[in-house]
Amino acid sequence: MSSELSRERSASERRSAARTAVIWDVLNPILGSGALDVLDIGGGTGGFAVRVAELGHRVRVVDPSPDALAALTRRAQEAGVSDRVTGQQGDASSLLEVVDAASADLVLCHGVLEHVTDQAAALAAIGSVLRPGGRLSLLLNQRHAAVIGRAMAGHFQQARALLDPSGQQGEAPTGRGAGRRFTPDEATALVTAAGFTVTATHGIRVFADLVPGSVLDLEPGAAQALVDLEQAVADLPAFLPLATQLHLLAQH
Repeated sequence: MSSELSRERSASERRSAARTAVIWDVLNPILGSGALDVLDIGGGTGGFAVRVAELGHRVRVVDPSPDALAALTRRAQEAGVSDRVTGQQGDASSLLEVVDAASADLVLCHGVLEHVTDQAAALAAIGSVLRPGGRLSLLLNQRHAAVIGRAMAGHFQQARALLDPSGQQGEAPTGRGAGRRFTPDEATALVTAAGFTVTATHGIRVFADLVPGSVLDLEPGAAQALVDLEQAVADLPAFLPLATQLHLLAQH
């Protein structure tokens, strides 16, 4: 591997750590409470699933992509957790066709609900597969940050359109593009209407997407300082509109 490629990968890994640190902060207390049955909807190649399995939990990944599920199998084998990770082809809209009711203690639904046509039905299905008292970890794209991003890129008309939910026409809910986006209030209302109680809301990637990779690679301690900063602002309401994503933890 060339030194340039190595540096690029290093910066990517550091940025990835900053993007997910807050989510793991929220999940770790739950995952530390004993062996759980975890369902990862749209878990793809197992970025979360394998790590959860390494903590001793049983994980089922439901994903529409056969290629992603094949990569998941390889990743689980390499990590030595293939006995605790299973993959099933499917998606949120057909969840009850591939997953038994009341079979999960924790559902991970990260970056999926934005691409579902009927989000209320998908959340109802998730509620059905959770056991009483089960938890939902929901990660959604946040609309205000998208407005800022479009404006900074010079796409002012697109930014203006995104200010209103009706302006999201053309943001395909079927898996292409960024999908629909939500404000904190919209996300909370959607989850609450499905019978969940939201217990925590955090802003994800408030700064991580804005910091150049070269800074993380060249400045000593910059990667950890970025993680610390993300953790410091994640639950401050003033920073939620700046977050690329919202993470909601909810109980059913």
